[in-house]
Amino acid sequence: MDLRKTIIATLCVIAGLVLVFPSAQPVRCGGKLSPKEILDRVDDLFRGISSHGRMTMKITTAHWKRSLTLEFWSEGKEKSLIRILAPKKEKGTATLRVGNDMWNYLPKVKRIIKLPSSMMSASWMGSHFTNDDLVKESRMAEDYTFEVTFEGEREGHKIVEVTCHPKPDAAVVWGKVVVTVRRVDYLPLNCIYYDEDLYRARTMIFSKIGRFGERRLPTVMTVVPEDKPNEKTEVVYEEMTFDLDLPPQTFSLRSLQR
Repeated sequence: MDLRKTIIATLCVIAGLVLVFPSAQPVRCGGKLSPKEILDRVDDLFRGISSHGRMTMKITTAHWKRSLTLEFWSEGKEKSLIRILAPKKEKGTATLRVGNDMWNYLPKVKRIIKLPSSMMSASWMGSHFTNDDLVKESRMAEDYTFEVTFEGEREGHKIVEVTCHPKPDAAVVWGKVVVTVRRVDYLPLNCIYYDEDLYRARTMIFSKIGRFGERRLPTVMTVVPEDKPNEKTEVVYEEMTFDLDLPPQTFSLRSLQR
């Protein structure tokens, strides 16, 4: 893969992460969450009105490693702007997403490239995330049947485990998903994904609970493929501010080039 394709693919991943995880939702006070409420909370863990922050994406494969520092802005589920701050050779590279449209700006050639829909629907390149992570078109509580399969103490945590099986007509890629959350606040510990033959395919791990303003949420999200346990993609949220009044021009082609 050449550098330009790698940058574009990585930006697609990052744009999806910002749209999937733009703002944390508070835990309901008192009472016990139902399995559906647990799944909705995990799906909407970081969703909100708007956000601005900084994060680092670290990709480790058998052949190479990459680390990118990024600044991002988001509004709802439809708009995001991400700009690479480091490393120096990629500084200024940016991506803008508005609805289903996505553009990249490559400062070295001073060009804006609109990505075709086929690329947005393709597998994520350069990381261990999937398209479903990116666009979050599916929802576990809607596309799967589910039930609590364990509730108690495991590995030092009081947890609730919810197992999900796809509905017959659901357009999903996984044969089973097992979601584990902490009983105390229903924040996720991990999600284990199984392929259509019910072989374990990957694990998404949530760790390092932190506080951004009044919100507490995992600040690190790591995906580890089952067939390549020495590889991983790690996203670290370093700064996040929520529910901002962002000006409309934030998500414009002009802002993309700044």
